[in-house]
Amino acid sequence: MADDVDVLVLRRGTHGMPVEQYAETLRERLPDRTVELARTPAEEREKIRDATFATGMILEDDLLEEAENLEVFACAYAGTGHLPLEKLRERGVRVTNASGVHGPNIGEHVLGAILHFTRRFHEAQRRQRRREWRHYQATELQGSTVTVVGLGGIGEAVCRRLEPFGVETVGVRYSPEKGGPTDDVIGFGTDAFEAALARTDYLVLACPLTDTTRGLIGHEEFVTLDPDAVVVNVARGPVIDTDALIEALRSSLIRGASLDVTDPEPLPEDHPLWGLGNVQITPHNSGHTPKYYERLADIVATNVERIERSGWDADLENRVSL
Repeated sequence: MADDVDVLVLRRGTHGMPVEQYAETLRERLPDRTVELARTPAEEREKIRDATFATGMILEDDLLEEAENLEVFACAYAGTGHLPLEKLRERGVRVTNASGVHGPNIGEHVLGAILHFTRRFHEAQRRQRRREWRHYQATELQGSTVTVVGLGGIGEAVCRRLEPFGVETVGVRYSPEKGGPTDDVIGFGTDAFEAALARTDYLVLACPLTDTTRGLIGHEEFVTLDPDAVVVNVARGPVIDTDALIEALRSSLIRGASLDVTDPEPLPEDHPLWGLGNVQITPHNSGHTPKYYERLADIVATNVERIERSGWDADLENRVSL
């Protein structure tokens, strides 16, 4: 058993939403605990010295050095590669992430991107701007093959939203023996992966950026994809070789791309991707949802309650392996 666990919220917010909203939502979830917000760098350095449970977007090396009593850091992002993970491991600090928080909103974003290209809304927009009442050819999503790379919380949310559309789904993950919510599950770097690309109509990238996935989709993969295929990237920009992508789009190796992330990012004003008519660009916006802090607070509150019941060795939701 542990005493009541107090929570320290670090000062950086996300998605343009003030971090005060996060702290207030945590207070609503944990009405009998103390939730403190460190609003300045000085307050962070002061308050983290005694904190046992802290949460925030980042935890920099110098601040970690001040965290003498820290037991758990609840990262407010799904990805944790930006954290000093080795130092956290050495200090015995357990880390959790925000996996699953983005599932509904990014799942909807991906579905919208697919339908955008299926029904060719970009062509409708062009004709509307020209005030041109002239029919154009569209396609159907039903009967298509959608390959989803990455079957974490986001990939699974995408697959659930595709279920009513009568598509065949292929999932790609590091451990295909775990299965998944797709008709077929395959691994990276296999003949099966290449074969899946060859029959893919919509390629959805929803994987973390790792040594395996960096540059995963390059020239050879674009050649393997069907010329009518569309690539949707809600993972990280470097999962795609940008030069190869531009070549593929210009030479009709693929039909189009929906990019919520790019490499480089932010995308410079003079970058050629801006001017391509078969590209949809959103400014890393798929993660935005007004429910972000609510879902994140649910994870944190659950773990606080588990610690109070079972002690600091409690099984934590969304624990990250260090």
